[in-house]
Amino acid sequence: MSKNEMAFRLAVLASLLVGMVLRIIPLHRELFVYNPDWVLLFLIYWALAIPERVGLGYAWCMGLLVDALTGRTLGQHALAYSVIVFISVKLHSRLRSYPLYQQGILIFMLLLVNQLLVFLTQNGKSAGTIGMVYWLPSLVGALVWPVVFLTLRRVRRCFPIA
Repeated sequence: MSKNEMAFRLAVLASLLVGMVLRIIPLHRELFVYNPDWVLLFLIYWALAIPERVGLGYAWCMGLLVDALTGRTLGQHALAYSVIVFISVKLHSRLRSYPLYQQGILIFMLLLVNQLLVFLTQNGKSAGTIGMVYWLPSLVGALVWPVVFLTLRRVRRCFPIA
């Protein structure tokens, strides 16, 4: 394995581990509703930055890991993450050319689709209701997108990741 390949894997896996920790960190109930899906935000960044190396395999594996660590139905996040990363990879050349505030709007829409898919897979047979609070993590995720983008871009530039 080359030095570049090791640096790539280390950077991506370390960032996804940080995302997982931020995802499962115990927060007070009032703060938990604002916690965005950090793992998905990091996956979207890597899918936009290096789509030929981070794609559906990473999304599926991280989704299964999120399901296992959060006690959700196995495959629920794997499906949602795979759909979002697929869209991100397909649109990566267009999304990367947008300024950060426009990327934030598109990230907001991707996070909304993710939450909708999670809701549908969780409540597919029952008629569950969604309050406005359910959508807050998507809004917070879009608002923190510039920070995620700039931080991970700096990480990518520190390591020889192409």
